[in-house]
Amino acid sequence: MSWFTESNRKKHFFYGIPVGFVFTILCALGVASGMEFKDKLYGNKWDWIDWSMTMAGGLVGQILQAVILYFIFK
Repeated sequence: MSWFTESNRKKHFFYGIPVGFVFTILCALGVASGMEFKDKLYGNKWDWIDWSMTMAGGLVGQILQAVILYFIFK
């Protein structure tokens, strides 16, 4: 589990959740790609694990959104 604590992967995951919850997984895709592009512009490398963690958080948020909407309109 040390890969999860490297860099700022926890932040990527936990900040992806509200993006997926309020918007959609597609918005999380844009946010994840934008954050990694910004890192690349500042001289760092594109980190696919950071990108994946943001997408995983966005997926969790999207699932939470779907569950809540299901119970609202059930």
